[in-house]
Amino acid sequence: MKRQSGFNRYFPGTVFHLFILLSCVVSFFPFVAWGAPTYTFKLGNSVAEDHPYTLGCLRFKELVEERTKGDIVINVFPNGQLGTGERDLIEGLQLGTVEMYLGSTGPMAGFEKKFLLFDFPFLFKNKKHVYAVLDGEIGTYILGLLDKLGIKGLGWAENGFRNFTNSKRPIQTSKDVAGLKLRTMENKAHMAMWRALKADPTPMAFSELFTALQQGTIDGEENPIPIIYTSKFYEVQKHLALTRHVFSPSFLAMAKPVFDSLPPDYQEIVLTSAKEAVLYEREQITKMEEEQISLLKERGMEITEPNLQEFREKTESVYADFQGELGDDAKLLEKIIEIGKQY
Repeated sequence: MKRQSGFNRYFPGTVFHLFILLSCVVSFFPFVAWGAPTYTFKLGNSVAEDHPYTLGCLRFKELVEERTKGDIVINVFPNGQLGTGERDLIEGLQLGTVEMYLGSTGPMAGFEKKFLLFDFPFLFKNKKHVYAVLDGEIGTYILGLLDKLGIKGLGWAENGFRNFTNSKRPIQTSKDVAGLKLRTMENKAHMAMWRALKADPTPMAFSELFTALQQGTIDGEENPIPIIYTSKFYEVQKHLALTRHVFSPSFLAMAKPVFDSLPPDYQEIVLTSAKEAVLYEREQITKMEEEQISLLKERGMEITEPNLQEFREKTESVYADFQGELGDDAKLLEKIIEIGKQY
C-alpha cells in the first residue's frame, strides 16, 4: 500500500482541517476577546492530532484559557513537533524549552527509578485496578517524585494497556513471540519482559517506528490500541495480539519553575483544569479502544487473544530482576498487587 508522507500522513483531510479549526477557535478567539496574554506556553506530545493525548491537551488548553480570560495561552504541538520522542520532551521540561507535556511514563525510569513501579508485566488486572492506584496514595506519591526533577506533575492520564503487533505470524502462545525483533520504549523492564519471551527487543524513537516497520528493519512493535490505530500501523502490520501485557500510565506535567512563577490563583486554575482534562483524556482512550479494535479488523488486521496466564508465568523473572531497584518502595509493588485482589 502506498504510504502518505509529511502532513498527509498525520493530518489526513478532514481531521487536519478540524484540528486547525479547533486550534483557532480555542486559541485565537480568546486572544481577540481578552487582549494580549501575559503567559504563552507550549504543550507537546509525541502522537497524532486525533489521539486522546492531543484531545486531552486541547481540553486542558480550553479550560485554562477560559478560566484565565485568555491571560494564559497554551499552544498545542502534537506529532513530536517539539522533540523526536517522549524522552526529548521530558528533557525539554527540565531545560525549559518545553513548558508543558502530556505523555507516557515509559521513559521515566531513566530519570527516577521508582517509576519502574508501573512497568512490571501483567501487574494490573483492569482499569478499575489502575485508577484505584493512580488516584490513590501511591499515584500521588509517584507524581510528587517529579518535583526533584524540576517537573510539576499535574495529573494522571493514560495510554491504555499495551498490545503486540507484528508482520510475521499470529500470536497464540508465548512460543510464537520467540525470535521476533520488535521495537520497545527505552525501558529496561519492558525489554527484560520481551527477552524472557525469547524475542529481540530494540529501543527506538517513536518517530522512526513506522518507517522501520515499513522497511522490515523490525518485525513488530507494542503499543496501546489508540496508538496502533491513529499511527496507521495496520498499513504495515498484519497481526495484532491482545496481550495487554503492561498498562501504560501517562501524565500531564509542567516545567516546575514555570509553574512556580505563576500567581497562586493561576496555579490553582492550572491544577483544577488539569484534573478535568486528564479525566476527559481517559474517557477518550476507553471509548477509542472499544471502537478501534473493530476498525483494525475492518482494515485487515488479524486479531488473536492469547492465553495470558502462560505469558505471566514466562515473565515472572522480571519481578525478581527489578523489584530491588525500587529500594524501600518495593513494598508499594506488593500493595498494588493487594489492591488488585478487589478487582
